[in-house]
Amino acid sequence: MFTDDTTLVELAKLLPQFADIEHVLQPPEVEARYILKRAAKHFEQLEANEDREELGYLVEALVDKSWERIHSGHFSQVPLTTRQIYALGCFYKIFLLLLDNSGVEQRERCSAILDEALLLGCTDNLYGQSNELQSALMKYLDDVEKNKNDPKPLPILEEVQRVVCRCDIPQLDAPCLSEFRACCYDALQPTLLLNTLNHWTALSKWRDLNYLLKMAGNRTVPIEIGSNYASDEWSQQLVKIRDFLYRQFGDTNRTKDLEVEYLAQHELFAQIPALKSDICVPDYCSVNTESTTPVDIKAWLGPKDTVSPMHTDPKHNLLCQVFGSKRIILASPADTANLYAHESEFLGNTSQIDAANLDFERFPLLSSVRFYELILQPGDCLYLPPKWWHYVRSNTPSFSVSFWFE
Repeated sequence: MFTDDTTLVELAKLLPQFADIEHVLQPPEVEARYILKRAAKHFEQLEANEDREELGYLVEALVDKSWERIHSGHFSQVPLTTRQIYALGCFYKIFLLLLDNSGVEQRERCSAILDEALLLGCTDNLYGQSNELQSALMKYLDDVEKNKNDPKPLPILEEVQRVVCRCDIPQLDAPCLSEFRACCYDALQPTLLLNTLNHWTALSKWRDLNYLLKMAGNRTVPIEIGSNYASDEWSQQLVKIRDFLYRQFGDTNRTKDLEVEYLAQHELFAQIPALKSDICVPDYCSVNTESTTPVDIKAWLGPKDTVSPMHTDPKHNLLCQVFGSKRIILASPADTANLYAHESEFLGNTSQIDAANLDFERFPLLSSVRFYELILQPGDCLYLPPKWWHYVRSNTPSFSVSFWFE
């Protein structure tokens, strides 16, 4: 055996055989096919090999080249094959590094590489055991954090008490699928759905931020800095969830000078499958039996005063509130011409207005727009049809999960 780390040997058995990934490596991916075929053969043997150093250089070069291809244009235009090759290269790179040294610093380095593979690559169901490999490898790498002394425990957030408040759209109490189809989906009617998330264990578990710290603290995620992505001061940064949680929630006397950070629109549950077991994809997402498009699941975690400016999304959306509350203001697609969308392609789905403080002098057409307002409270689920404008502001520390479907 090439190592006395029996756990690592067992993990290596979860790497793909070449036959498992050959479908990804069709022409013109000749170079990637050669390198990944060698890597697969190397780990199938699980024996010391004199060409391991050369293989390490080849895999490193493949990862670097794939990274450059991913960053050479708009991310949405990157071929799926490029992202899959990048992920596979990262998997092999991690194991080759761990063979040389599986100490604490090396594991932390490999943990960052794994996060890059999950963030930039396409890893979900890449091959038969890919999801199993990701979970097991994540646990192995994160074992170095078990004895990490965090500064102090994070708070357990108080449960937000439900209040009776304004709601300008229809409300339905746990509608059946046929009622949802008729009243919401087919009618394209925004609706507040009550008592549909009561079975989610996340409703109780996630208010304990120490649970999130334990489950996800060592993961690297993209964080939005600044309360509003349409502002000039807005930026993004890759940070560990641990650091984000302590900065935004660890100080009960949080000062106004601290920048608002937002884990927004992130595929957290693909990156951390263990958290996905605390929620369920609502049955309403399957209302269109002819759709073969998978449901997009996004996480939204942040302190009080995070803002998503008035914008639209192209798909049907179920916005589910786990903890905290949010003020939401809606406008119909029929009012699009009066909502002053940005002219840039990047912000073309976003309005220039501040929906919470309307400026009729600057934007006179707003006087003809009908706005709808509501408060999204813990356990609530807001159905939004495609192209409906929505502004979202957190009244408290908040965790939401959105499900986009067709």
